[in-house]
Amino acid sequence: MSIFKLPPSDVHNIDSLFAGWEESLIWSCLQGYMGDAWADDIENPKSARILLADFCYFAGEANHALVTEEIKTQSRDYLIMVPPLNESGEAWAQKIEEAYRDRCKRVERYAIKKEPGIFDQKYLQGIVEGLAPQYQIKLIDEDIFQQTREQLWAKDFTSQYADFQEYHRRGLGAFVLHHGKLVSGASSYTVYREGIEIEIGTMEAYRRQGLAQVCGAKLILECMERGLYPSWDAQNRWSVALAQKLGYHFDRAYPAYEIHL
Repeated sequence: MSIFKLPPSDVHNIDSLFAGWEESLIWSCLQGYMGDAWADDIENPKSARILLADFCYFAGEANHALVTEEIKTQSRDYLIMVPPLNESGEAWAQKIEEAYRDRCKRVERYAIKKEPGIFDQKYLQGIVEGLAPQYQIKLIDEDIFQQTREQLWAKDFTSQYADFQEYHRRGLGAFVLHHGKLVSGASSYTVYREGIEIEIGTMEAYRRQGLAQVCGAKLILECMERGLYPSWDAQNRWSVALAQKLGYHFDRAYPAYEIHL
C-alpha cells in the first residue's frame, strides 16, 4: 500500500481526520508552521500521520504503511508514536506493536488542560523573583543558543530550529545560568499560530532547587505579554506536578509508544 507525503497546499485535507485532538504539535503541522504529514491518499485520505520532532501522531483508519514507511529517514533513532484516543486507537496500537515488537514500549503520558487566561501573573512573578542570588535568569541569546547545541541534556530546547536566527524569529525561551553556564531552561520546543509547546529541563547536578519552576514561570510570563499560549504535555508525574505548581490543571493520562528505530 502506498503512502503520500502531503504538500503544504494539501495538508488541509487531513484536518477532519485530526479533529478533536487537543495537541499543539498537530496544530503546528496543520497550520503549516512545523512538521510533515503523510496520508494514504492526497485528495481523499482515510488514514494520516503527522511527524514533528520526536513525535508521530496517527488518525483515521489504522494503516500499516503509515506506521512503518519513511519513518527512519525522517526522524532520529528514537520516536514517540501516539495512537488516536478514539475507536481506532487500539487498531493503530496493534499495528505499532506488530511493526516494532521488542523495539517499542507502551507508556503513559499525561495531557495537561489548555486553559487560556488561568495564569496568575503576580504569583508567577514571585517565583521568578525568588531565584537564588547565585543564579541569573535570562531570555535566550546567541550564547545560550550555542550552549544548547553543545550539551546533550539541553539539545531539545532548540533542536527544531536550523540556527539562532530562525529561533530568534519564531521561538522563545527563558534560561537560568550559573557563572555564565546554562543549567536550566524552558523553551519553545515547537510553535503554532496561537502559542508554543514548552520543553523544560535542568542539568542533573542542579536539580531539586526549583530552577525549572523559575524558568517555566518566566516563560509563561513572556508568553502572556506576547498573547501566546504556553502549551504543556507531560512525560511523567514530575512534569505534571511542576505544571500544577505553575497554574496548569491535569487533564488525563494517554497511551503512547517509545520506539527505538
